[in-house]
Amino acid sequence: MAIVKSKLLKQLSNNYPNFLKKDLEKFTNIILNEIKRTLKKGDRVELRGFGVFSTNIQKARISRNPKSGEKVHTPEKKTIHFKMSKDLFKKLNNDE
Repeated sequence: MAIVKSKLLKQLSNNYPNFLKKDLEKFTNIILNEIKRTLKKGDRVELRGFGVFSTNIQKARISRNPKSGEKVHTPEKKTIHFKMSKDLFKKLNNDE
């Protein structure tokens, strides 16, 4: 099951009842927008205990449409790479 932003905000408001919901939403929007902005610049984002987000450049190439078989030019594009921290890896694999 994936977590969506609305569920995250609901969980935050349950865990921190002293904060207003609109303030929590503004806070999460600021964090997510900063991550997006930093990745767009080409820098990496490191969240200690969670992981590192970075961008890779996927080169332009000639690919094939699987339905028709015709060749299609795919332009160069940026992709996001995530590497989890050792702490998160241990928590996911119950190594603690």
